[in-house]
Amino acid sequence: MSDTTRTAFGGRRAIPLNNSNAAEDNLPTEELVGLVPRGVNLEEYLHVTSVHLFKERWDSNKIDHHTDQYDNNNLIVRRGQSFYVQIDFNRPYNSRRDHFRVEYVIGRYPQENKGTYIPVPIVSEFQSGKWGAKVIMNEDRSVRLSIQSSPECIVGKFRMYVAVWTPYGILRTPRNQETDTYILFNPWCEEDAVYLDDEKERQEYVLNDIGVIFYGDFNNVKSRSWSYGQFEDGILDACLYVMDRAQMDLSGRGNPIKVSRVGSAMVNAKDDEGVLVGSWDNIYAYGVPPSAWTGSVDILLEYRSSEKPVRYGQCWVFAGVFNTFLRCLGIPARVITNYFSAHDNDANLQMDIFLEEDGRVSSRLTKDSVWNYHCWNEAWMTRPDLPVGFGGWQAVDSTPQENSDGMYRCGPASVQAVKHGHVCFQFDAPFVFAEVNSDVIYITAKKDGTHVVESVDTTHIGKLIVTKKVGEDGMEDITDTYKFQEVKKEEVLVRAGEYMSQLLEQAFLHFFVTARVEESRDILAKQKSVVLTIPKVIIKVRGAAMVGSDMVVTVEFTNPLTESLQTVWMYLEGPGVIIPKRKMFREVHPNSTVQWEELCRPWVSGHRKLIASMTSDSLRHVYGELDLEIQRRPSM
Repeated sequence: MSDTTRTAFGGRRAIPLNNSNAAEDNLPTEELVGLVPRGVNLEEYLHVTSVHLFKERWDSNKIDHHTDQYDNNNLIVRRGQSFYVQIDFNRPYNSRRDHFRVEYVIGRYPQENKGTYIPVPIVSEFQSGKWGAKVIMNEDRSVRLSIQSSPECIVGKFRMYVAVWTPYGILRTPRNQETDTYILFNPWCEEDAVYLDDEKERQEYVLNDIGVIFYGDFNNVKSRSWSYGQFEDGILDACLYVMDRAQMDLSGRGNPIKVSRVGSAMVNAKDDEGVLVGSWDNIYAYGVPPSAWTGSVDILLEYRSSEKPVRYGQCWVFAGVFNTFLRCLGIPARVITNYFSAHDNDANLQMDIFLEEDGRVSSRLTKDSVWNYHCWNEAWMTRPDLPVGFGGWQAVDSTPQENSDGMYRCGPASVQAVKHGHVCFQFDAPFVFAEVNSDVIYITAKKDGTHVVESVDTTHIGKLIVTKKVGEDGMEDITDTYKFQEVKKEEVLVRAGEYMSQLLEQAFLHFFVTARVEESRDILAKQKSVVLTIPKVIIKVRGAAMVGSDMVVTVEFTNPLTESLQTVWMYLEGPGVIIPKRKMFREVHPNSTVQWEELCRPWVSGHRKLIASMTSDSLRHVYGELDLEIQRRPSM
């Protein structure tokens, strides 16, 4: 870079921000010292003819680094772990007189002290925590290296060069996209901040590309599968683009605290043109209803291609997409559902419900609210910025609720800190604490302006906190990781004629009951939500469930209502089996059945899922799934 592009302040030069993985400054192919004497042919010195990265899915680099599932032709490795590179020269390499090294560069304005320019020295033995390259084979004109990356290096897409020293300067390989290398967080490396020591948990929280998200009501927990699709074509680049769109400095992209905090801001589009536009008003004319999404892939690819926020999302959609972002980059992550989740609007760590003197809720004074359920994420990492013992699972929430340091984001907040009430710890621990642990205070607003506390409910908030079990689709109760135990259940019943015309997106009924004890004049108040039974989408298949073989998928839906459904959209996808599809039916008559068939050829063997949904103006959250066991194609 020339000096004219830099601005000098008091004898120091200001380097422009390096905040895009996609932007490039290429290193020169020649860095010569002075003039080369006449008659000297630089081609006579050691010269690189080709570079081999062993980047196929079946090669040891991708298998050893648990990156063989990524649908990506480039080398993908995890930091802090060695990988292999072979360099072919124009003649045999002599370690006594020939000198070369591998270099990795990311973004623009590369600087060694920022970690954006990495010269990898040739060493005899690796040093813990440092980059290095060992020669493990030197035969004929080929040299094979074992390269170890730093467990703290930037996560992203690096450009690779090989530099050779001559008496007249450096000769460097030209820019070659085929040697671009992705480096990810590494939960298998003990020195990495995201290290997770349980292999079953690593398989679940990093490598599982299909999950389960729980919703519904505390007394009627429902679930639906969600395709995270973190290994699908284009998703890794889309996740890196999310950080580019946030203009996150590259030097901070090796820190999972910073990456997860930026991600929690960028998955929602509230103030930064992020991935998803939230909508809770039941009007989805300009996009897809939240309940129609079956996975993250369509959302992230649309965001990457259009460079505009995708419509629409609600909490479980934000959580599903955020989980994809975290797992794709290598940060262990899971989706959490909290039943009766508090939204502390005024940051006083309690839910203040104001009542008029006649017992009705005062909408003018009541600013806090309680969601029948709310989804967020947990990300696994160390917390060197907090006292010992507060690492591990961190709550991170991308649903835009409250402003945090000038943006709509939340976390990472230590789950241990939340449980023990350490609300002084960053980031956003007070808000998460209130979501699961706050008391509900019922206050009567008197006509003379005074306020009287009528009752305190210490058990309503955070009734149940759950996530998917490791290795299976069942529900794991993790309430005691957030709070110390509380106990109790209640039930209620209403007639259909009283609510059918008022149903919204998720077919929930929310009851708020108040009563006055005549003798004592005390006011009692309770809240409850129930979710209605929704019809299912039926998925059937016929044909051989085998990689490369034709298979017909049939999606079937029967209208259970006594009225016709208009403009019915059906959605279908299954990672490794069929790409996302959608189909529209103009009208479905009462009690009639519609069928939709698609031909597919599975390309991934093993346990797979087909996921389908149906949405219309009158009926939503209709969903179905089918487990498949796809056989490998017999070898010839």
